[in-house]
Amino acid sequence: MTLTARQDFVLLFDVKDGNPNGDPDAGNMPRLDAETGHGLVTDVALKRKVRNFVGLVKDCAPPYDIYIKEKGVLERTHRAAYEAIGATAELGGDDKEAKDAKDVKKKRKGSADSVEKARAWICRNFYDVRTFGAVMSTGVNCGQVRGPVQMTFARSQDAIVASEHSITRMAVATEKESDSQDGDNRTMGRKHTVPYGLYRSHGFVSSFLARQTGFSADDLALFYQALEGMFEHDRSASRGQMATRGLYVFKHTSDLGNAHAHALFDKLTVHSRSPDAPARDFGAYEVLFDGALMAVGEEREAAPGVTVIRRG
Repeated sequence: MTLTARQDFVLLFDVKDGNPNGDPDAGNMPRLDAETGHGLVTDVALKRKVRNFVGLVKDCAPPYDIYIKEKGVLERTHRAAYEAIGATAELGGDDKEAKDAKDVKKKRKGSADSVEKARAWICRNFYDVRTFGAVMSTGVNCGQVRGPVQMTFARSQDAIVASEHSITRMAVATEKESDSQDGDNRTMGRKHTVPYGLYRSHGFVSSFLARQTGFSADDLALFYQALEGMFEHDRSASRGQMATRGLYVFKHTSDLGNAHAHALFDKLTVHSRSPDAPARDFGAYEVLFDGALMAVGEEREAAPGVTVIRRG
């Protein structure tokens, strides 16, 4: 079933004694807004968790294969697409074996018809492409896809404190390290955590783009399922306790939408129960929609032509 109307959503999740998204440019410390001290989690990190969840429950089998996967080589997928549509003649030879590099480059670019067919084949078979989109024009050209689902960076409700901890491993990696320690064999390291943080991300689902990529109502249901359960299957020592605390979905009755997304998001407010005390669990906050609590599964009118339902 195709999507016939726009949707928007708000995702609330938290972390306790963990690092929700390390910054490789800052020694893997939790990402921060340098001016306000609020914590950040990138949209890329959230999409990675969705991809991992879908790959886990669907075993990366078409039509739920994952295009951006660990250790993946994207051009192999592009070549598979050309082979599937019967356009292998346009692949050209390997650059190392090519006598005429310009001719090979021209062939690898693909005809307009082949690029469109390859793009459609990838959309049919790869869940993350028809959901988030992809640039597939490098190497063997399969065009570009604008994804119907987009998410923002997640930002913590309050400023966070990034704690740094010294850790010890009772082993070393090499004989040289062992000799330098006279057999004591200890390795010192550092670990960064957030004592507690409640994060909020906004998302958007375009029914126009969904019809272009083949993103269906079933795909959307799987996406929301992933947002609700992705942290349950992403446990690690570095991420501590992470959980989805709320998923609020705004359903419009038209493709264009019946209200501005920002006006709908503003209706969902998060308040600290004890502003003068640092938050250390979700109970420190109160989440209200239009000034009232919402139960899981509850549905309300958010605006004329828009209903909101709390899914998680």
